[in-house]
Amino acid sequence: MLRNRSVPPSTVTPELVYEDVEAAVAWLCDAFGFAVRWQAGDHRAQLWAADGAVVIRDRPPDVDAGAPVPGANAAVLVRVEDAAAVQDRALAHGARRVRELSDHPYGERQVTFEDLGGHRWTFSQTIADVAPEEWGGVSADLR
Repeated sequence: MLRNRSVPPSTVTPELVYEDVEAAVAWLCDAFGFAVRWQAGDHRAQLWAADGAVVIRDRPPDVDAGAPVPGANAAVLVRVEDAAAVQDRALAHGARRVRELSDHPYGERQVTFEDLGGHRWTFSQTIADVAPEEWGGVSADLR
């Protein structure tokens, strides 16, 4: 794959729609500790989320004003080193927690917040290496 400095190196990059891109960028950076990779005016930005990235954008031009935006209430999972620290930061910046910090049988400690655009962000900390069969899953291509 060719390198392009305008595109994040991540293979998968979520693209989330917000009515106010500048407010969303500021809030996501403050509450979740993301960093601006680049920004284009008040309509589009890319944010670093550790070694991943997310695109923050305005309403697509093919969606009429007032009409529901497809995928407007997306959910994103972000792997972190310390979910409790992310929780503390997010709560200090007024994030609305929708799922309490808790440990799960699949080896993850997670907490979920809803942002100012209605998107849900789950922050997941690995606390154990657990085979899917141990919690009812089935292994496939784990690469």
